[in-house]
Amino acid sequence: QVQLVESGGGLVQAGGSLNLSCAASGSFSMMLTMAWYRQAPGKQRELVAIIISGGSTNYADSVKGRFTISRDNTKNTVYLQMSSLQPEDTAVYFCNCYATLGFSNRYYWGQGTQVTVSS
Repeated sequence: QVQLVESGGGLVQAGGSLNLSCAASGSFSMMLTMAWYRQAPGKQRELVAIIISGGSTNYADSVKGRFTISRDNTKNTVYLQMSSLQPEDTAVYFCNCYATLGFSNRYYWGQGTQVTVSS
């Protein structure tokens, strides 16, 4: 199993910044990808940003230029730096990873952290 623990959510005014972090632990042999998703009330969960083990990244169009995803492989931790936040960024943000345990690869989810942007 893999456990993902997020931290860093909270309330911020529009135009402000927040940093999220997610630490992974467990008996995995490889962490293939780490990502952040978000889900706003009444909406489907959507991919915000993803980073693969080699360091390549991809972002949702809505956050390009404002959010930065990074990872520390020595700590099995992924970060999301969010700037120029807007009310439409309000959502529960979930950490996600695709990890290898034994002979199989599986997706795992964190419990989520609330980000609220006030106008």
